[in-house]
Amino acid sequence: MKNIIIASTSTIHGSEYLEYILEELDTFFKDASKILFIPFARPGGISHDSYTEIANKAFNNIGKQAVGLHTYEDKITAIKNAKAIFVGGGNTFVLTNQLYKNNLIDTIKNSINTGTPYLGTSAGSNICGLNIKTTNDMPIVYPPSFKALSLVPFNINPHYLAPNTKSKHMGETRETRIKEFHHFNTQPVVGLREGSWLYIKNDSIILKGDLTARIFEYNKKPYEVVSGTELNFLK
Repeated sequence: MKNIIIASTSTIHGSEYLEYILEELDTFFKDASKILFIPFARPGGISHDSYTEIANKAFNNIGKQAVGLHTYEDKITAIKNAKAIFVGGGNTFVLTNQLYKNNLIDTIKNSINTGTPYLGTSAGSNICGLNIKTTNDMPIVYPPSFKALSLVPFNINPHYLAPNTKSKHMGETRETRIKEFHHFNTQPVVGLREGSWLYIKNDSIILKGDLTARIFEYNKKPYEVVSGTELNFLK
């Protein structure tokens, strides 16, 4: 029994933290007054406390409280007892390293698979896939494994950007990077654009938001899917 939101980002241009998705979250977290926040990704290297304050500023708008996992001595029990979990964005390698360091991967996965609502944004979305190899982040630390939570049968590429034909930039595009990934890996990759998210309810996986997503399957030409599309066929 899964109840998951995998969002490309926490903030879209011109809005406050989580503002674009707060109405959705008000319903999604309706049965939880406190949300266990995992701030380990530390965007920009900010402290766990500062990151939790940012999350609380958003959740206070819908009458919720974010409580940082770092404040618990027994983190495994905290996850088991959580009514809802939110993993914020930042650096995916830092996040994954901390989850392994604290032996939390299996506990988080088991909690989500038994019905605990889970919200992931950016790095918190990357870890929902089979592994973190399609993150956009720099590998500034070396986690014990690239294997992730495997909540969906594919990989995620948050903040996906299509090539800008008017740009003079000659570097690699996201699509080029994902094609490189598929030289060594076969699982699909979902390119989530800013303001888009996947809603997983039990076995259903649906694209939400106003924009299309870019789908990359091994040995196939990439293609677009519109909001409302079921992605259960990706394996």
